[in-house]
Amino acid sequence: MKSDNYYKNAPEEVRQGLDSARKIKDFLPPPEQLILKEDTKKVTIVLSQKSVEFFKEKSRVTHVPYQQMIRKVLDNYTEAYSQERDA
Repeated sequence: MKSDNYYKNAPEEVRQGLDSARKIKDFLPPPEQLILKEDTKKVTIVLSQKSVEFFKEKSRVTHVPYQQMIRKVLDNYTEAYSQERDA
């Protein structure tokens, strides 16, 4: 199907806009470069039952593993206080 036939019933300004459209180069990185794997270290930690239940409930709702949520909270805390100390 030719593209000009597909839009034959479109208003004139729309057709003119389509005629002047140009294809741009794909600028997105490949999927394997979107999320960089961070170095991790396995530890044993004892958390309050209240905290674990909170994150497990959020995990059920968001479908994000609760351990990943806890790790992100700790990473954010670390980042915030590392910047404060470096300033």
